[in-house]
Amino acid sequence: MAQKKHIRFDWAVKKILRDKKNFDILEGFLSELLKDDIKIEGILESESNQAGETDKFNRVDLYAENSKGEHIIIEIQNTRELDYLMRMLFGVSKAITEHLGVGKPYSDIKKVIAVSIIYFGLGKGDDYVYVGQTKFKGLHSKKELLLSKAQQELLKQPTIQQAYPEYYLIQTTKFKDVIREPLDEWIYFFKNSEVLDDFKAKGMKEVREKMKIHNLPDNIRRQYDRFLDDLHTEASIADTIRIEQEELTKKKVAEAEAKMAEKIAEAEEKIAKIKEKTAEKIAEAEGKIAEAEAKAAEAKIEITKLVEAEKIKVKKNAKQLIVMNLTNAQIATITGLSDSEIDELRPK
Repeated sequence: MAQKKHIRFDWAVKKILRDKKNFDILEGFLSELLKDDIKIEGILESESNQAGETDKFNRVDLYAENSKGEHIIIEIQNTRELDYLMRMLFGVSKAITEHLGVGKPYSDIKKVIAVSIIYFGLGKGDDYVYVGQTKFKGLHSKKELLLSKAQQELLKQPTIQQAYPEYYLIQTTKFKDVIREPLDEWIYFFKNSEVLDDFKAKGMKEVREKMKIHNLPDNIRRQYDRFLDDLHTEASIADTIRIEQEELTKKKVAEAEAKMAEKIAEAEEKIAKIKEKTAEKIAEAEGKIAEAEAKAAEAKIEITKLVEAEKIKVKKNAKQLIVMNLTNAQIATITGLSDSEIDELRPK
């Protein structure tokens, strides 16, 4: 794989940008990011600000102070961390406490500007540069809390927002390589390790001159090659872990699906048995209903026969009463027949 023509920024931060003669590169980047003329006075001593061959290659920190006395943390992170936002908070908090002398007033706390350049997606959002600042707003009035003149003089800042830490988060993977402003030239460089011929942002000239790979001495070039090999190794390890995790996930999903299928089969078997028993009970009930209906039909027929027989008997008795010359009224009283029914029985 062909190497990029310029040194990766994370390796440069670790190896060459800590040198005062190369501060102009950092100054160019920070000036475009902060929209201010930034001058680096020096690299601050800090537990997390050491550079050496044994450093982990997935993260690089640089802790500097500018001409205003502000402290600037530049952190470059190559590997994904879900809790990275909290890491940013911890880094700023640690920087504040490390550089506040024992017994010193809180007004001596230096403003901290934390710049994070990351090579993975973090959170949900459609931008590639995010700025985090602190403001106090009234719960009821919605108005911003302002500093008094005495506080401004003490803190040497006009607003709370400018006195408190600021966070700048650059997500290189979300940058689409479209240059809209000078800062985009820097982000393009962070992502691709290339400086295009038409780049004119502050510091790009220095990057073009000082960060070409072929300008590195042989011993430094070998260190850089080892660094790239380490990155390839890390990427391979990350891919291996990802693939193994995907395979493990697929295996667990398959096992879960098999157990679920087994449970579904058991449930379907139970349902089938319940349906079978229910069908048997329904058939038995339907049989009993049919039997009862048949008996009812038989009883109806018998009743009909009895009624017909009774009618014949009544009519026979009525005929005898007619022979005895009883009136219709008398016959009706005895038999319950109507006048028309009795008249039908009389001889014509």
